Amino acid sequence: MEDMHKLYEENASKVYCFLLSLSRNVHVSEDLTQETMLRAILNIKTFKGNCKLSVWLFQIAKNLYFEWYNKNKRVVSLSELDCYEPSDNSLEQELINKESAQSIFEFLNKLPEPYKEVFTLHTLGEVPLNQISQLYEKSDSWARVTYYRAKQMIIEKMKGESLWIE
Repeated sequence: MEDMHKLYEENASKVYCFLLSLSRNVHVSEDLTQETMLRAILNIKTFKGNCKLSVWLFQIAKNLYFEWYNKNKRVVSLSELDCYEPSDNSLEQELINKESAQSIFEFLNKLPEPYKEVFTLHTLGEVPLNQISQLYEKSDSWARVTYYRAKQMIIEKMKGESLWIE
């Protein structure tokens, strides 16, 4: 029982951040974190040890997220992101920044898989590319190339929409 508590304490916050980067919703992330940790504890005997425990937990979390997403398909609006912080910028600059952020999220949501997920995991979830490659059971170079291509797709779309500033 003590081992299960330790597993939860050491990994729940990482799983939560990972899920928050995918769902962009605090409540969904909390629920899926609980479900991830429960499934991990119930199925700990299936963990083979051929990867880090956190990678195994991220895989469970990713699968749960996609189950949830398929049941609740929708586009997340910026108002749900709870990440707006006021600054000293002018109102005009704030509107431009908000518009750019919205456009980037729209571009990101339109990216095909696995580009969307790799970009989200690495950029928003701060998951290292080598861990992403383990999640997908691919090489490190695959993760780097996929991330680079996703970034290029977003840049090209932003250039097409005249939102890219050189």
